[in-house]
Amino acid sequence: MDKISQEQLALRWQISPRTLEQWRWLGKGPRFLKIGARVLYREKDIEAYEAAQLCQNTSGPLPLEGR
Repeated sequence: MDKISQEQLALRWQISPRTLEQWRWLGKGPRFLKIGARVLYREKDIEAYEAAQLCQNTSGPLPLEGR
């Protein structure tokens, strides 16, 4: 199972690592693992989150049955 760090995910999405920290605090974003002080994201959780964000227009993500 592939895992990536907050910094690697921030680079992948071209966002600040601080944004990911805020999302975790707010309960947003992909699921993550917290092992001690270290935060890791599983590839399958990132891909599931990305799929859930798929949009066709600015109204928001597509419903699951529409994919």
